[in-house]
Amino acid sequence: MRSDVCLVQDTEAVYYATTRKSLIMLQTTLLTCCLMLVTSQHVFINEVPNDESIKPKPMLYPRESLSREIKDLNGLWNFRADVSPSRNEGFVEKWFEAPLAKTGAVIDMPVPSSFNDVTQSRTLRDFVGWVWYDREFYPPAGWKSPNVRVVLRFASAHYNTVVWLNGMSVMTHEGGHLPFEADITDSIVYNQANRITVALNNTLTPTTLPPGSITFQTDTKNYPPGYFVQNVQFDFFNYAGIHRSVQLYTTPSVYISDITVTTDINSDSGVVNYKILYGGTLKESLKSTVVLQDAQGETVAESNSLAGKFTITNAHLWWPYTMSEQPGYLYTLKVSISCASSYDEYHLPVGIRTVSTTNKQFFINEKPFYFHGVGKHEDADIRGKGLDLPLIIKDINLMKWLGANAVRTSHYPYSEEFMDQCDRHGIVVIDESPGVGITKARNMGNVSLVHHLSVMMEMYQRDKNRPSVVMWSVANEPASTIPQAVFYFGSVINFTRSLDPTRMVTFVMGGGSTPSEEKVAQWCDVLCLNNYFSWYTNSGHLEVIELQSNSSFWEWHLLFNKTIMQTEYGADTIPGLHMDPAQMFTEEYQCDMLAGYHKTFDNLRHNFLTGELIWNFADFMTEQSVKRVVGNKKGIFTRQRQPKAAAHLLRRRYQQLSENTVKY
Repeated sequence: MRSDVCLVQDTEAVYYATTRKSLIMLQTTLLTCCLMLVTSQHVFINEVPNDESIKPKPMLYPRESLSREIKDLNGLWNFRADVSPSRNEGFVEKWFEAPLAKTGAVIDMPVPSSFNDVTQSRTLRDFVGWVWYDREFYPPAGWKSPNVRVVLRFASAHYNTVVWLNGMSVMTHEGGHLPFEADITDSIVYNQANRITVALNNTLTPTTLPPGSITFQTDTKNYPPGYFVQNVQFDFFNYAGIHRSVQLYTTPSVYISDITVTTDINSDSGVVNYKILYGGTLKESLKSTVVLQDAQGETVAESNSLAGKFTITNAHLWWPYTMSEQPGYLYTLKVSISCASSYDEYHLPVGIRTVSTTNKQFFINEKPFYFHGVGKHEDADIRGKGLDLPLIIKDINLMKWLGANAVRTSHYPYSEEFMDQCDRHGIVVIDESPGVGITKARNMGNVSLVHHLSVMMEMYQRDKNRPSVVMWSVANEPASTIPQAVFYFGSVINFTRSLDPTRMVTFVMGGGSTPSEEKVAQWCDVLCLNNYFSWYTNSGHLEVIELQSNSSFWEWHLLFNKTIMQTEYGADTIPGLHMDPAQMFTEEYQCDMLAGYHKTFDNLRHNFLTGELIWNFADFMTEQSVKRVVGNKKGIFTRQRQPKAAAHLLRRRYQQLSENTVKY
């Protein structure tokens, strides 16, 4: 973990300065794991140091129970950006040793939120480097007990994060979008205020995920001294901050540390396989109870074993929205463990369903499933990518209004609160990693690979029990045609598949990939294609869409003999702009473009096409560019979630597809 990262000027890029050995150790262990997991028909990794393979870090989502409490630390935190030329003044002067307000001027910053858009400062909006947060809290007196374990958890912070408690370092984390936590039982102080300090760096380099680079300008005639810009390799704004909730939660000293559930169906019976791990020092014999309850709270199965299998006759299966009158059915797995001095319980939602594919179709519960849904972003006015519960509920309601049954978490894992809603409402999820913009050979070296594998492990650990997640996407539009991609993505895909053989694994191919040049698609369970006929190619020529999309689909299918999904298609559209005949950027053009694609989809969805996801659900912010007018306008909804004409067109289509879907 890069806890002492700073900006160091170089003629070409920024490099992370670090003295820590942990990154090297993690690299060797991850590569060793790859060697063990990659199969003979795929990719081999040579010259790997002999070290232990990596192990997942158990991390259950905080849920209150009879044995667990949660203290929310969201709210207004003190905040300041390190604007020193090196961006490293905070570490040199040890800002973490005292309240942040004593180190210089601070402002209020809402947590969770991105810091970029909440002030009127252009400097802060575009800031690159270290920013600092702190706040105080009082631990409940009842937590001061030898049988209480206290954990500090961050659901997401972007990008590199270092955390101190009362001036002592308690954890570091590399990467955004995923949770990290630390046991602070021995660090917390009772009967007084405790101070949490956070340093966070949003700099993107060739080895981060997503990658980027820094360009320094040394021409002082045209640029101020020390001038540099962050280059991104993706088309959305590099929002940064403590993006999701910060919480303290407690467990007993002997506690449930992890639960893994997989499900199956056997005729009319549902099968729930479970495995439970516990943590802490056990000095007495351990007793356990595992109860599976239906949605009405009735017990349908029970066991006293930490690992086992339940078979439920006439089980209620987890069905996608549009495939059932009762979609998203969830059981509850209630787990408790106890010994003479400790008792812990945890309640896990469980959906019983299976996932499989053939070369022409995708199946859920052994029935054909056709994805019709959206690609989207976590993005909104003011809060940027910060957790916004009203917006999550609005987006779920809009997706159901459309008749959408699926979503791709483009291009990073979404919040656990959003994923909960997908589980509950039957919205099928393609869970995508932050592997967007891997477009250069320098983004595919060993350091990058180590980090990518670590991210896939964290994603799996967080979302492995979610019935809505049916497929892992390891990347979006990478350079999958260059020689380095074989080693890199072969390793990532096979590592992910080894973690979770119950779900499909894929990556999303961009319009620049051609079947004959493609080097990675052979390892995907589903071919996911992004293309923009009549937009980025043959701009303005709607007449080519049907012919070119049809030809492209057939070429991919005939070469790789796999089922295919359209994961992106669309057109930038300025709301309220109209022309007849339609021209680019008008609402009419967006509708005509979608309709052109729909003709091809209708021709192929009974053959080998397994889904269609619009790009994009709603307009979103990007870096400033002559190609973007205050962001990307490909949304069928505005950034404020108001419908464009295309939203109504898509609603009619999705509702018709839903009406023609067999209900179970």
